[in-house]
Amino acid sequence: MDELSVSFKIKKPQYNYSEAFKRQVVLDFEQGFQNKDQLQLKYGIGGNATILRWCRKYGKFAYPKKSSIVIQMKDEQKARIKQLEKQLKEAELKIKIYDKLIEVTNRELDTDVIKKIEAKLSENWQQKEK
Repeated sequence: MDELSVSFKIKKPQYNYSEAFKRQVVLDFEQGFQNKDQLQLKYGIGGNATILRWCRKYGKFAYPKKSSIVIQMKDEQKARIKQLEKQLKEAELKIKIYDKLIEVTNRELDTDVIKKIEAKLSENWQQKEK
């Protein structure tokens, strides 16, 4: 016979904290001696956003909503990536054109242009060092 498995999700109890307690946690956080995770452990506070929510409500500083900053940064990053990809494609195209130009020049002049250029650069460096 097939076994029937049943799973139950156990919910953690939801606690109601006093306003004074919340203000004390926010004060501890804003003093900067402990971070959010340390305060959660110290006071047994559950939820990843609980302390941040209290900071927005009771804190002295401005705590912007995460989503607006993250979305803006992602959009800026995407735009920057597109710009860099476009520049990369243009640079690759230039390299192909230069390579083809060098190839044609070498064939027409029956010589190696790159070696001649390197020799000239080497001479110029030697003259500058003197």
